[in-house]
Amino acid sequence: MEPVDIPIVEIITDHPSSEHCAAITRTLREYNDANVGDIQDKPDFAILVRDPHTRDVLGGLYAVDGYGWAFIKYLAIPSAYRGTGLGTRLMVEAETIARERGYIGVWLDTFEFQARPFYEKLGYEIFGQLESGPGAIARYFLKKRFA
Repeated sequence: MEPVDIPIVEIITDHPSSEHCAAITRTLREYNDANVGDIQDKPDFAILVRDPHTRDVLGGLYAVDGYGWAFIKYLAIPSAYRGTGLGTRLMVEAETIARERGYIGVWLDTFEFQARPFYEKLGYEIFGQLESGPGAIARYFLKKRFA
């Protein structure tokens, strides 16, 4: 076996570039693709909330493929529309898309000051958490597996 050159390790602690991120994720994706078999990534999807007059995007939901699960990366409801059912509507739409794509469920994470009770009301259950502490905010990981 031939010796391998030792790679250079560079530490960037202040704003790594998008090119750095792309290079790292490319390496990870190559490894994942070689090990997951026939599971194919599906495209990300978004459900937008638009201003009824200007059509500007005010918030919405953004989800990504998670190897058989949909991962809701962002859900942002403008404060003026909280409590109106809009968040529930977006979640129902996301679950519909996930079912149509053949996902086995949806998962997400939320901080303790965000929407944990909202997600639990929609049938999501906690499967993990990170505790709070000095300089740290509790984070909850929730899932909803389809029947």
